[in-house]
Amino acid sequence: MVSSETSIPERGSSALRDRHEGRDLKGSGFQSRLPLIGVLVLIALFSILPVGRLVMTAIAPTGVPDFAAFHERLAKPSALRALWNTLDTGFFGALLSLAIGAAFTIAIALTDLPGRRVLGFLLILPLTIAPQVTALAWLHMFGPSSTLLNMFGLAPPPGTPNPMLGRGGIIFLFGVQHAPIVFVTLRAGLSRVPASLIEAARASGSGPLRTLGTIVLPLVRPYIVAAGALAFVSCIGNFGIPALLGMSVNYLTLPTLIYQRMVSFGPGVLPDMASLSVLIGLLVVLGTVVQAYALRKGETRYADDRTMRFAMGPWRAPAAAVAWIWIVLTVLVPICALLATALVPSFGVPLNVQTLTFDNFTEVLTRQASTIRAFQNSFAFSALAALILALIAIPATSAMDAMSPRLRRPLQGLVELPYALPGIVLAIACILLFLRPLPLIGSLYGTGAIIVVAYLMRFLALAMKPVATATAQIPRDLGEAAAAAGAGPLRRLLTITAPLVLPAAFAGALLVFMSAFNELTVSALLWSSGNETLGVVLFSLEEAGLGTHAAAIAVLTIVAVVIILGLLDRFARRLPPGVLPWR
Repeated sequence: MVSSETSIPERGSSALRDRHEGRDLKGSGFQSRLPLIGVLVLIALFSILPVGRLVMTAIAPTGVPDFAAFHERLAKPSALRALWNTLDTGFFGALLSLAIGAAFTIAIALTDLPGRRVLGFLLILPLTIAPQVTALAWLHMFGPSSTLLNMFGLAPPPGTPNPMLGRGGIIFLFGVQHAPIVFVTLRAGLSRVPASLIEAARASGSGPLRTLGTIVLPLVRPYIVAAGALAFVSCIGNFGIPALLGMSVNYLTLPTLIYQRMVSFGPGVLPDMASLSVLIGLLVVLGTVVQAYALRKGETRYADDRTMRFAMGPWRAPAAAVAWIWIVLTVLVPICALLATALVPSFGVPLNVQTLTFDNFTEVLTRQASTIRAFQNSFAFSALAALILALIAIPATSAMDAMSPRLRRPLQGLVELPYALPGIVLAIACILLFLRPLPLIGSLYGTGAIIVVAYLMRFLALAMKPVATATAQIPRDLGEAAAAAGAGPLRRLLTITAPLVLPAAFAGALLVFMSAFNELTVSALLWSSGNETLGVVLFSLEEAGLGTHAAAIAVLTIVAVVIILGLLDRFARRLPPGVLPWR
């Protein structure tokens, strides 16, 4: 959650601010309340309404609360088994991501490890790639049909099961996929550790490991707890990885159980699926509360904002070698395996000069109507959602920035709720909300509009985060001077706030586009014929045994993500600090 609070000198005189705000309130009356009303309406439509509809369907499908039936739906053996699998893979996946992320954070943020910035960027990369693409890459890297292993004669004998399928593979990929979340969270905590404390410890004869254990880690303990909670929340809501690695061997988690039931039985099982969705939501809220409480415990600020780095000495080269080996094996090699699969005519054929072909890319880009339509739909839906959210984020963030912290914090929590909830849960909420015809617009179910609306709900917090960071850095004096000159709230927004935060809004729009372009968890249940998205088509092709076509689509989505990340990196100088986690 992004905090927009800064110190009083940066904000200007609080008395002067109150005086001008009071003047605005008297002079404009209802107009001064419009920003608050707009934010409340936005939150009601994008957060409270879908979540409320989901909860009501779970506990009162007939209009009357029935907790006995709610409990009975959750106590079914299939639901309990899926719940156990979700908690099991989520817990151990979060532990693994915590171990990986913490090691890289310490090495990159606190030492003179060579190539720190490049390593940080590559470590973040799995977080920006869709989970189903990650799972597909690892599936194609192992097993007897692996194109990459067959190139070197290392493929196991035919009939050997793929080691990535099932519980172990899911836990491992959860750790790889969500280690960047730990890295970003812990890096923020380490940036708060004052160099003076470390210098004092070193001057007293304390070695690097002892200083790390007695000074650094106790200070960042709240961030460690928050990072673990956030990784756990991300694991239990992940759909792409358990869908590709678990469904084929009947290892179901709660998100994949919901998907399987909805695909098999349709809207008739919505009360059951709403109950399971509420259960996932409760787990997510619990993890989010733990994260928020831990971060509040770590809000202590220090006057010394310098960061000291430990000299690794003779361990510098070996540590760098280990870091690069890990990055190559877990990030670059799976991508190479995916590319190798996309360059052969059929799955299992070894890649060489004779078998090399670009026909799979030609097929998905120019011949297959469904994949061509999916590229068009994903681009259109994502671009439209990104544009709308960029336009919404500026006035919404400006209005929330002017509120008192007591009011702003709960509103921020409500804004972030749809983003924190698993996409499959939000999809069920959208089905419940838009299945029946609405006044004037009719039913959105079975149309592309429901996917766009779901993107707006899910990614609003993502669009607002960089804008909130930029808004918090605008000096209060500018707004106060404009108010003293007679400029109303709308004019101040258009002439002062909007021009200053426009780069951050553009960055937020790119983040939304990148996240929505190849997502699967939301559109898996919302797509319809003619409204397929890339994530849905990739998943369908892999299930149908067309692994080379699926690999081609996955490679193209990775290329798109890398291009967007490159644009964001080149744009970094115009962005507030902290917007891009790898910088």
